[in-house]
Amino acid sequence: MFVSVIVDISLERDRNTFTYAVTEELLEMISIGSCVLVPFGKGGRTVKGYVTAVSEETDIPKEKIKYVLSMADKDTGVTGTLIRLAERINKKYGCSMALAMKTVIPVSRKVKEKERHSYILGISDYEASLMMTKLARDKRSNVKLRALKAIAENPGIDRKMLGDIYGVGISSIKALLNDGLIKEVTEKTSRDPVFSLEKKDPVEDLTPLQKSIAKKILDNRDRVHLIHGVTGSGKTEIYIALIKEVIKEERQVIMLVPEIALITQIYSRLYAVFRGRITVINSRMSEGERYDQYLKIKNKEADIVIGPRTALFMPFEDLGLIIMDEEHSPSYKSENVPRYDAHMAALFRKEEEGATVVLGSATPSVESYYKCITGEYMLHSLKERAVMGSSLPDVEIVDLREELRTGNKKIFSRRLSEEIEKSLKKGSQVMLFLNRRGFSGCISCRSCGHVIKCPHCDISLTAHNDGTIKCHYCGYEERLPAKCPKCGSKYIGTFGTGTQKVEYLIKKEFPGAKVLRLDKDTTGRKNSLDETIAAFRDGRGDILIGTQMIANGHDFPNVSLVGILAADLSLYSNDYMAEERTFQLLTQVAGRAGRKDSKGRVIIQTYDPSNYAVVTAAEQDYESFFQKEISFRKALKYPPAGHMLLILVESAAEEKAEEAAKMIFSSIASKKMPNVAAIGPSPANLSRGKDVYRRTIYVKSSEEEILESLMDDVISSSSKGPFRDIHISFDTDPVTSY
Repeated sequence: MFVSVIVDISLERDRNTFTYAVTEELLEMISIGSCVLVPFGKGGRTVKGYVTAVSEETDIPKEKIKYVLSMADKDTGVTGTLIRLAERINKKYGCSMALAMKTVIPVSRKVKEKERHSYILGISDYEASLMMTKLARDKRSNVKLRALKAIAENPGIDRKMLGDIYGVGISSIKALLNDGLIKEVTEKTSRDPVFSLEKKDPVEDLTPLQKSIAKKILDNRDRVHLIHGVTGSGKTEIYIALIKEVIKEERQVIMLVPEIALITQIYSRLYAVFRGRITVINSRMSEGERYDQYLKIKNKEADIVIGPRTALFMPFEDLGLIIMDEEHSPSYKSENVPRYDAHMAALFRKEEEGATVVLGSATPSVESYYKCITGEYMLHSLKERAVMGSSLPDVEIVDLREELRTGNKKIFSRRLSEEIEKSLKKGSQVMLFLNRRGFSGCISCRSCGHVIKCPHCDISLTAHNDGTIKCHYCGYEERLPAKCPKCGSKYIGTFGTGTQKVEYLIKKEFPGAKVLRLDKDTTGRKNSLDETIAAFRDGRGDILIGTQMIANGHDFPNVSLVGILAADLSLYSNDYMAEERTFQLLTQVAGRAGRKDSKGRVIIQTYDPSNYAVVTAAEQDYESFFQKEISFRKALKYPPAGHMLLILVESAAEEKAEEAAKMIFSSIASKKMPNVAAIGPSPANLSRGKDVYRRTIYVKSSEEEILESLMDDVISSSSKGPFRDIHISFDTDPVTSY
């Protein structure tokens, strides 16, 4: 027998599988997805690989075929479905098969199981009493005495508690074990991630409309469903009803959320209903924690997994439902190669395994809503909040140009300052949104205009209130200089505003307020994100300042006011999705205001109050926004009205990146293909990052297959000649600019 093996040799250009023979002894253990060790290359070095196919025959001469050496004991396998998903990622996103395989493997290797060591007496209580009396006479035996006494009083006490509470080290424990005075009990335990479960009210009975939507979804399981529900409309209640039905059928569920910050909240909601049948997976968990949750799924101890896009690769054997909450979020598209889209992966598993896919959002992506309009998806609308008496907030737009004309140079408009003061006086909470962290946007010289940039990236450094200036792309930092490094002027200052500066100014203007901040700078420590959210929800903070981390999904019942400080930050990016991103951010953040019996108020500060993304967000009018946006997309053939391929060319040498990009562009242009438009080559938005120069080419076509063919041509030609020192990657229908 022969197997095809994708060899993990960390060469992104290598897209091939290799054929190996299998001994009869190993044949019984090997299947598609098995992780094996094989000899590779002229030297026959041992490398790890994954089996992608098993066959009885091969066209390769038998004398050239090497044998599989063994199973890779310390590694986990992967299901056939996930291998086929890797093949699809390989084809659609132009990466190597090895890299695609790495992507779909949720846990790459086995981790030593965690053990709990506890202790009981190895002698009778009477004998223990005599021994303690004897040990008490010898001052050198104080620690052994404490240990023996603690174990006698607390049978089953573990090693950690003996050390933390009683100061007993392992040497004393071993001495007692050797003397037969105590016995050790070893148990396998699971490294469950720690969750501070929120107290949740019992799940309400579904409203007639929610029941109707759940029934339509269950009656049409072969379709893809989009629940378009305003914030607080009860989408989660529908999710729970669907999950109940799937669990009754003994099938499994993947529940996707875009941000790790949202896991605790949805976990609490589902745990209240389904208890121990739930697990989670995410990148902030330790390797051991991820492995233990993977085992729970593999061993059928969990039916529901919650997590970001990587949860899609959990090895459920009978997947019945995939829910993608906040489906509009750009977090569902990978930022790293391969730049796969979780929507694509969810639909692939739907087709492979017969699972139902349900998308949910208050601000659906233009692509998903367009598929509803064209009949590809089923649309379900929830236009009112679920709680009786609850309504959407009042939204007010403040023109910052008028504020400046009337002499207000602060970052808080007069209306916003007034409303913050009112909210604090009545004991309600405030959220302030600014999608830029740090203390200020950039540092420049007022004399010569020089902007201080990162020496490794073509990006300005951001000032922080600890006296450092940092690059938010590569992590470079230095001290804020006292003089301009170009002209020596002392008139060097910071411009723009970040969340740190907002925090400083809020504390200055409202000194009695308890202020919390949520951004990447405050959530580096494990569990710090959950702790901040819990603190604000429990009322231990009056004002929460944050970036887009606070935009989606959070339910803060006591928030009466939301202030959006700079609605324009996302509006003028070099991105065809700028208006969509702005509309979604403004609408989602506004949705945090007012729940239950409180209506809530939102103030949007902007320099462009007439922009349709701002106006329709203020009116909470998705349909009007969609009609304007889709007209623009159709006119310029942007997704979803067409398809787009990004080709990103990178090199440590600027001239090589430029030359390679021009050659690729010329090759595409020379084909003179109908309905194909190539744009470029041009420097990327971040033209240099981490000392690597970047050039982009965009190709548009109405046919996705044409773009895949062009991508294959680029891959074939880039394996030789002047491309050898060049890194080329691809993104299909990109959701962000490069």
